[in-house]
This record gives sequence, C-alpha cells and structure tokens, in this order.
Amino acid sequence: MKIATWKDLSKAMDQVNMVIEVLDSRDPWTTRSEKLERMAGEKGKKLILVMNKSDLVPKNVLDEWKRLFDSMGLKSIYVSARERLGTLRLRRFIKREAPELPVKALIAGYPKVGKSSIINVLKGRSSASTSPIPGNPGYTRHFQLYRIDSKLYILDSPGIVPAEGNPLEIAVRGVPPEEMRNPIEVAVKLLERALQVDPSSVWRAYRIDERDPVKVLEALAVKRGWVRGREPDVDEAARQVIRDYHRAKLTFYVTPSDYGLEY
Repeated sequence: MKIATWKDLSKAMDQVNMVIEVLDSRDPWTTRSEKLERMAGEKGKKLILVMNKSDLVPKNVLDEWKRLFDSMGLKSIYVSARERLGTLRLRRFIKREAPELPVKALIAGYPKVGKSSIINVLKGRSSASTSPIPGNPGYTRHFQLYRIDSKLYILDSPGIVPAEGNPLEIAVRGVPPEEMRNPIEVAVKLLERALQVDPSSVWRAYRIDERDPVKVLEALAVKRGWVRGREPDVDEAARQVIRDYHRAKLTFYVTPSDYGLEY
C-alpha cells in the first residue's frame, strides 16, 4: 500500500495555509494523529478536525466528542460523506475557520476515514478515487490538488499509517488485514471492543450469538464454509472481521467516557 511519508506530508503542509484532519466518527480518538497535529502547530497552520461517517453514530455522542475537542482548543465538525449529511455546512465551516480566502487546505488522515469521499461531496461530483478496502485500486497514491470553488482548494494526500500501534489501533486506523502478521490477535481485540461497547453489534453483523471473540471467529468460519481439514479457518474469519469493520458492516462506536476522557 502506497502511503505518504512524514517528509512528504511536511513538504505538502508547507504549500497550504490550513490542515483538515479527517477522523472516523466511530472512534475519533484513535483515528487522530497527534504527530500530524503537532506538525501543523509547529508550522503555524490552522487545523480543523472533520469527523466523517457520522451516520453510524448517535448525534448526542458526536456532540460529546465535539465538546471534548472544543475543550482542547480543537475546532471540529461532524459529517457523513456517504449520506451527504452536513457537507454544505462543512464547506461553510472550512471557509469560516480559514486564516484567509482563498484558502488552500491539506486534507489528511489514516486510511479509510473517507478523505476522498469528502472531497467528492465538496466538489459535487466524483473525481477523487475511492475504494472500500485499504490498498485496493482507487486508493489515493499521490498528492492531488482539487479546486472546490474560487475560494477553496484542497490538497489530497495518501493515508498515513505510523508503524506504532497496538492490535486494536492498527485495525481502527485502517491497516489492511493482508498486511498484518497476526490478524487473529487484531480481530480478537476488535471483537472484544465491539462486545464491550455494543454487545449486539456482532449479532447484527453475523447473526452469531457468542460472547467469546475466538468462538465468534470459529462460528463465522464454519458459517462461511472456511475450513482447513476439519478445523475452522479462523485466520480467514479474522481477516473478514477486519474488512467488515472497514466496510462498516461490523459497526460500533465509542464515547469519550469509554476512554475515561472528561471535558
């Protein structure tokens, strides 16, 4: 998977006067890049946070995240590019927060938070490539400048995937399951979180009534006919669970209180 290096992002940031960090509304805290935010601050670039996929999260939870970010001095807004919710408000928000007009903004974030989809709805037509699974054709492979209108230009970037991160973080941050050394460990952590914050999420996705993540994987493998010899192929089931999270088939959300965060 082609990704931007920090050197690439640094150079791109020098060409703009604003940075738009796109987050996944289901888990805004984990899909933040503090390194990106520090870099923007060090370069004196205005930063705003855009929580995408808001259709997957209740409004009161989105408002909680917004209040938390506000308390941290971070300007934020939530939208759903897929459902075209809040996109006109987003365009106004960007211009209102811009240090000057016309504004050229770098849009960045982890894979699969929906950067290209946001560009598409801002422009009003599909011109930035999108793909449901990280690393597939359509994935943003280089920096591209888009004219939204006479007062707004967007510089698109590949996703950023830092080497660090625990198994849950690398799943939430959009790393493809094919690139994981131990997809079972990652899927187990993802299912543990799903069952913890929303016990019904696994049933909705798979119609499997289990509370043990390993048993969920085994049941999913049997249900799909993924068997090696006489044993369920839990590796393939694990990869599927991770893909399903990326595709929002397995969906759940976290709140600030789930992280012990107060504002």
